Amino acid sequence: MGEILLHYKRPDPTTWVYLSSFLTIGLFFVFHRFWSMRNLDLVLLILLAPGLLIVHEGRRRQMLENEEARVLAAEMEAAESVRSVTGGVSNQLTDVTPNGSTANPISAENDAAPADEPADTALAVSEGTDSADQVAAMAALARETSGEVSGDGAENNDAAVDTADEPRQVTAIDVERYGFIWLLSIQVLILIRLLLDPLMIRRPLLDPNLTSGGLLFIGVWLFIFMMANVITSTPRMQVEQGPQLGPGYSLMNMLPAIPTRPMQETSSFAKVSENATEATASPTRYVILARFLAIFSHLAIVVGIVSIGYRHFGNVRSGVGCATLYLMMPYTAQMTGRVDHALPAALLVWAVLNYRRPLIAGLFLGATAGLVYYPLFLLPLWFSFYWRLGVRRFALGVGISLLTMMALLVVDGSLPLSHHLMRMFGLMKPVMIDLEGVWGLGWEPIYRLPILVGFLLLSGFFALWPAQKNLGTLIGFSAALMVAAQFWHAYGGGLYMAWFLPLLLLTIVRPNLEDRVALKVIDGGRLAAPRRPRIAADVA
Repeated sequence: MGEILLHYKRPDPTTWVYLSSFLTIGLFFVFHRFWSMRNLDLVLLILLAPGLLIVHEGRRRQMLENEEARVLAAEMEAAESVRSVTGGVSNQLTDVTPNGSTANPISAENDAAPADEPADTALAVSEGTDSADQVAAMAALARETSGEVSGDGAENNDAAVDTADEPRQVTAIDVERYGFIWLLSIQVLILIRLLLDPLMIRRPLLDPNLTSGGLLFIGVWLFIFMMANVITSTPRMQVEQGPQLGPGYSLMNMLPAIPTRPMQETSSFAKVSENATEATASPTRYVILARFLAIFSHLAIVVGIVSIGYRHFGNVRSGVGCATLYLMMPYTAQMTGRVDHALPAALLVWAVLNYRRPLIAGLFLGATAGLVYYPLFLLPLWFSFYWRLGVRRFALGVGISLLTMMALLVVDGSLPLSHHLMRMFGLMKPVMIDLEGVWGLGWEPIYRLPILVGFLLLSGFFALWPAQKNLGTLIGFSAALMVAAQFWHAYGGGLYMAWFLPLLLLTIVRPNLEDRVALKVIDGGRLAAPRRPRIAADVA
């Protein structure tokens, strides 16, 4: 009975997409206002899932093709060694006389073999059981090869003509490329929606279709199941956390990736590959650290979102609903074990949560920028928000975080400190070779340069417009910059959705926050009343 109740299996990514999509519509869709911005936002969130599935399927096919090629190469090598051994044995058994006739002491035995028995089999039987098995295996392989290659000439010609007429087969790389194109296309629409968000002055309260208690119950159990997947997963032997060739924090390379998607074992070589991965796993201390950081990061994201809804939006139900929606997203289920996805997102959420305290907000944002480099381009936006009040404290917090992370780089002595600092701050030319994601699947890397220039212009534009920024513009434009970073990210751009997903969800559910400007909220860390003019106070 215990095996029945405890025999839990992770749901397939496609199954999770269907379940989460229907649950999202049932809990958050505004049925009494069909043509509302909330419903359009939900459609955009759901449309991200097909791209993830296509990328996952392309990578799965590519893994299977690589394993098949490896197994086939091993089989061919073994067959070649058997062929060389049996060829040497047959040369020793056959002596050629001067007049061209063969004098073989066992030729009579071979001639006495039945007519329907192949000669190589009779020879193998005469040499013993071991060589017979080898020769039989080689003969079977040769018959299969000859059956595939040889045959009637007309049939081969017809097959060649039919193959020429058939369309080109879609490869695993093509499937993965289509997935990235789908993801980036939807993210273009999300970027446009975030850029237009400040123009939406009227923001009616649209609560979820379930009570806060029901949403909290669903969210807690979703979190428990996802973190159980992280604990029970087998880390991959290859290092996937953090930067590989591009900018970022070098110490992230020490952490292994923890896959939480169930891998479909369709053949024996997939199981062999998985066993090999387990045998060459990362050291235990790094595995424990990676699991702890993944669980802690997602917990920080959920708690931060709920706290923002309670403290800054004045609606705890919206905060709980936003956190539950984050946990229901297919992306969260697929990338739960990626620390380089979740940890920067948690730091960004807590920077927003502490926006009334510039020093603490600077500490969190500085840590995010030093960890994955791309949030460095958020600094002009945040400096502009604090420009009239709190900019010095914010700059101090950013500086403390960056200096602390620079000092920690001394731990990794594999490369000089100067090299680590160049990668941390991106002080290098844009890489054009050995790229991943859509830029490594057929897109010309040179086109990253104009996208990078446009990204820099957008970062500078947010520092100037609007002149007086509030909490709403701070959240929405931070999410927009993290979406824009996906288009020139050279190592999986489009998949790092955790960098903007919590902020996007907060933008969707937020109320009107025009009064949450730095001059009104930084005094004492709470929303202060508008100051009276000094002249009016003196007259009174």
